[in-house]
Amino acid sequence: MGTDKTAESDLDFQKIHDIYHPKIFRYLTSLIDEYEAEDLTQEVFAKVSRSLGTFRAESHVSTWIYRIATNLAIDRIRYCTLPFADPLKRTEEPIDAHDEIEDRNIWTGEKPHTAEQKLIRGEMTDCIRSCLENLPETNRIVLVLSDLENIRNKDIAEIMGATLETVKIRLHRARAMLRKEIEKNCRVYRDERNELACEPTEEYSRHRKS
Repeated sequence: MGTDKTAESDLDFQKIHDIYHPKIFRYLTSLIDEYEAEDLTQEVFAKVSRSLGTFRAESHVSTWIYRIATNLAIDRIRYCTLPFADPLKRTEEPIDAHDEIEDRNIWTGEKPHTAEQKLIRGEMTDCIRSCLENLPETNRIVLVLSDLENIRNKDIAEIMGATLETVKIRLHRARAMLRKEIEKNCRVYRDERNELACEPTEEYSRHRKS
């Protein structure tokens, strides 16, 4: 994730709030609707404020805040599902250590940080957002943390309480699943700047409105 702008030795809540509030709000709007995200962002920083005095700097401030936000988001998602439905258990597939986990561009088969990640990191269009919403929660979270928030895999592992190997496998699966969703529901094209963009197909737009 890189070096925090706020040093652990100078933990000032207002500085932390100013730096991370827009990032956390953007992150949460990728997981839940904007109204819910605004409310949950306030809850995240209320918890940060209460817990700042006991923060031991065993991890980066940013990792700690994203972990708080992720746990609260998962709780909110669980609350909004059917009674007794645990989205993590309901949607999680068994992790196979022999799964192919080398990250490749979903469009060209090239190495990471290429087309599809730029597409995701660009303006969050309704098309991309709806495709992300069709992914299982854990896959969606790991994909957003990596490809939208640009967080390193080892920090994602800490945020999600998982091993690095598990994060790599989930990220590989999430990108593959997103590719299928985009290919099925969206029209991908090059815009006037020759950058990848997408829009929902007419059939998918009608389906979402129905």
